Amino acid sequence: MRIDAEKIINHSISEVLPEKSVKSELSKLNLKKNPLVIAVGKAAWRMAAACSEYYNGALSGYVITKYGHSMGIIPGFEIYEAGHPVPDENTIKATDEVLMATSELSKDDIVLFLVSGGGSALFESLVPGINLEDMRIITNELLKSGASIREINTIRKKLSRVKGGGFLKWLAPAEVITLSLSDVLGDDPKVIASGPTVKDEIGSEYAMSILEKYEIEVGENIENALNEGKKAEKCIKSDYLIIGSLDKVCKAAEEKCNELGYNTYILTTSLECEAREAGNMLASIAKSTVEGKNSFKLPCAFICGGETVVKIKGNGKGGRNQELALSAAIALDGLDNVIVASIGTDGTDGPTDAAGGIVSGKTAERLRKKGLNASEFLDNNDSYHALSKSGDIFKTGPTGTNVNDLILILCGKI
Repeated sequence: MRIDAEKIINHSISEVLPEKSVKSELSKLNLKKNPLVIAVGKAAWRMAAACSEYYNGALSGYVITKYGHSMGIIPGFEIYEAGHPVPDENTIKATDEVLMATSELSKDDIVLFLVSGGGSALFESLVPGINLEDMRIITNELLKSGASIREINTIRKKLSRVKGGGFLKWLAPAEVITLSLSDVLGDDPKVIASGPTVKDEIGSEYAMSILEKYEIEVGENIENALNEGKKAEKCIKSDYLIIGSLDKVCKAAEEKCNELGYNTYILTTSLECEAREAGNMLASIAKSTVEGKNSFKLPCAFICGGETVVKIKGNGKGGRNQELALSAAIALDGLDNVIVASIGTDGTDGPTDAAGGIVSGKTAERLRKKGLNASEFLDNNDSYHALSKSGDIFKTGPTGTNVNDLILILCGKI
């Protein structure tokens, strides 16, 4: 079943690689002139490369992607790598280059904005009074608190010149077309990469309520920026098209599961809770199924898509997918014929080189044989080292896409 799980995961990711979707949309758009291409996010390189191939190398543009996610030269393009999930100096430098290159566009120009997951950290220009260290601190505090991506991006928008429609305003009067790979639940354009080309008025009270919810204290400069209102802008010609999403990767997983002979059920494409709670819950479903306590017919596969969060209490290393997998492994301890996999479709889970984990009822046992306790690793948020030692870490390297997380449960016959 582990081999099956890897086949399903690899197939699902291959179905949401951006090349096919980007070229398909370009053929429908039939643009009157070659666009200037700006690509930001973890899938930026592959999206830009697809455009370059479609136009036979006759384009120019800019790519800003995460470290290690560039795959070489694209003729006519400047390529930058920068920090994720927290912006760094290269984020600011690369964004400044893009802003300089687009500062004098006319109404006859067309900008093709290619956006994918990770764009919030990778594309940034800060409002006056806010520096990079301010953004780093508040982003890290929100991440550690377990804030949702919507909440994090709400704060980021208020501190940014390019988010929440800021880049759209900057590009005026040019025509703007956005092609988006969605990595957020519900595929809301205002949330994807914090909506650089989507106008969004954010109330100051809501922004401040997020900090109060997680008991995060900030300096006066950040508080002033969060309380600053934005003036409504006149309409700018813009089209926004979502070309890939979590629904698509879950459908691809379903097709492969059926092909391999599993009775397949998509449980949800909007899983949003603490990672360890999700792991425990999904393990409970698997346990009930293999023990014949529900009506699901074996062998079966359960599929979930979503974005869990981790509340950091320890000082270990890991990511939300690895934490979910380790939690499931503890709940599955001793149970045969069950596999649980949790994978980030971009190939990177948290600040690690792993995509996630693929665990079974033998995972905790393998750790015990080495004198190690799975629960202690989980309590220390150290899922990376636990799964590495048990042999259940799963690595793909950067995949070139990002449509959030795929969680898979396989239950075999007893």
